[in-house]
Amino acid sequence: MSELKTNKISTNDQNNVAIDNALGLKSYDTAGRDALTSVAGDMIYNSDDNKVQVYTGSAWEELGGVDVFEVDFVVVGGGGKSGGGYAGGGGSGGVLSSVDQSGGTTNTPENSAYLPKSVNYLVTVGGGSNNAYALGSASEFAYITAAGGGGAIGGNASRGLSGASGGGGCYGTGGQQGYGQTTQGNDGGTGSTQVSSARAAGGGGGGAGAAGSPSTNYDNGGNGGVGVYCNILTTTQATAASVGEVDGSNVYFGGGAGGSIGSNSTGSPGSGGLGGGGDGNTSGGSNNGTANTGGGGGNGGSGVVIIKYPDTVTMGGGTGLTIHTPSNPPSGFTLKVFTGGTGTVSFS
Repeated sequence: MSELKTNKISTNDQNNVAIDNALGLKSYDTAGRDALTSVAGDMIYNSDDNKVQVYTGSAWEELGGVDVFEVDFVVVGGGGKSGGGYAGGGGSGGVLSSVDQSGGTTNTPENSAYLPKSVNYLVTVGGGSNNAYALGSASEFAYITAAGGGGAIGGNASRGLSGASGGGGCYGTGGQQGYGQTTQGNDGGTGSTQVSSARAAGGGGGGAGAAGSPSTNYDNGGNGGVGVYCNILTTTQATAASVGEVDGSNVYFGGGAGGSIGSNSTGSPGSGGLGGGGDGNTSGGSNNGTANTGGGGGNGGSGVVIIKYPDTVTMGGGTGLTIHTPSNPPSGFTLKVFTGGTGTVSFS
């Protein structure tokens, strides 16, 4: 039999019940709460969520305040373009992630996002640059923006552009590298100081995880900087969605492109960095960056947006976006991979 014990209950001037001491609601974890036979108006304290919750007749809702949920993310900007001639490699798009960003030298994870429900959030997947004088396009999710990578302009004494990661420098005494943003990428490598185009070589484009390498011995193109691996997806899920570059058990994003060399050079073009960076060529721009990696290249690789949120939350909207839903997500979660377009989504 239930029993109510109290020292004092009285009415105040507004004829409401006044209780001298704090009111302690019955505490349940989520499993215990869901096992209850509840009716509309029942109220409990959820010890898993640390929230007061009320049953509406069909669902448990938090009492008052803003209904928010946690989202983990990887947002990758579009890669920069490697110019023609003996240019350096294009820099990678920026990589912002709330999961571990390993394999790099400067990137640290962001905090998870806590988003209110019933709000429209912009999602944009940035395209890779096809113009060495322009940066790759930025990618966005809610308030998170990953910048595009810097291009690498061909021709004597041309320098790489600065961006999320910088483009590599071309040959010549003025062919300096572009610079990267500390929180998103790294600098490009310097080009050859040899003025003769016959032995020209460009520096590697910066990657999300490391700077591009400089050209060496006048004849060798610099290697693109490595990207970072952000394992929000398994390698199987990434392969199915055609995003990132799989290496062993890791999925890399944001590799810089390798620098190219002159047709009479006796050396080798630079290699693209892990994370979709294109390899350098002989007497021409680098190979294209891989789509949906943010890698730099002859044309930069497009970016990607990946989110993970509780499977108790439902996403709506998405018109204008290309969306892939990976199978076998972590228990209790949903994964969404945005590989193209721009549009808005909301959650309920």
